[in-house]
Amino acid sequence: MEKRVLGRTGRQVGVIGLGAWQLGADWGEVAEDDALATLGAAVDDGVSFLDTADVYGDGRSEQLIGTFLKSRPGADITVATKMGRRVPQVPEAYTLDNFRAWNDRSRKNLGVDTLDLVQLHCPPTPVYSSDEVFDGLDTLVSEGRIAAYGVSVETRAEALTAIARPGVASVQLILNMLRLGPLADVLPAAREAGVGIIARVPLASGLLSGKYDEHTTFAENDHRNYNRHGEAFDVGETFSGVDFATGLEAVRRVAPLVPAGVAMAQFALRWIVDQPGVSVVIPGARNPKQAAGNAAAADLAPLTEEQLGAVRAVYDELIAPQIGQRW
Repeated sequence: MEKRVLGRTGRQVGVIGLGAWQLGADWGEVAEDDALATLGAAVDDGVSFLDTADVYGDGRSEQLIGTFLKSRPGADITVATKMGRRVPQVPEAYTLDNFRAWNDRSRKNLGVDTLDLVQLHCPPTPVYSSDEVFDGLDTLVSEGRIAAYGVSVETRAEALTAIARPGVASVQLILNMLRLGPLADVLPAAREAGVGIIARVPLASGLLSGKYDEHTTFAENDHRNYNRHGEAFDVGETFSGVDFATGLEAVRRVAPLVPAGVAMAQFALRWIVDQPGVSVVIPGARNPKQAAGNAAAADLAPLTEEQLGAVRAVYDELIAPQIGQRW
């Protein structure tokens, strides 16, 4: 698999990673054996970047990855976790004492002394402008608790504020064929600053798999059921903030662009890999087959100019009028 430098971490990671939210919670239950098999399939097919968070299953996702790492000693795997969503979302919660406590818990869950990359997990917007917060993150690096830090953001403005911070190694944001806003400003700014870009929600919560229709239903404990209007967290995390019916129509228009023998999900992942400035894309997977299929997207030929233009046209006609500049 092609590898790229993950921004200021200096680490080389495969362009297709694995997002481990599904292995923790909010997508229905995944048994431990299935989760470990999914991680194994991904790594066996070239994935070397795993993304998790302390809040996914209240630590279950981290613990599963920690168990997996013990079974693969010496493997060239970079693990990124996140912190900050286990407390009320107020800027006052983002203190050095809390950072140390959260960090200790994640290191225990993952079974490591030093975390490869820790990201602030979509914190309140004022946090990005707090010198005290970033001084605290620098302290964690100096104490050897973490090797590098980054941020996971909701908006482009938050991303640009973070990129201007000299210690920020990476920015994680939503980027997919239904979320083109970051292409105009965030990705160019990150390239210029040497900051890595981690693309999350690459399939728009599964919409871009091409497997859903108006009759698709989701489990009660699946955020695609309970967060469609932002009831639990930012609505942009569910179907990229796009109305489900509009998303289905967009997918139907994109589908004819997909080459024969290529899954639509793979086409959607390849589109992200082709965007200048992207370091790694982190699709989720609930089973080994999905993990292997995602990894295979790295082997596809880059999209043609005609395909890229057609994706843009669908976005401009259907999606942009609905979400505007919100993200």
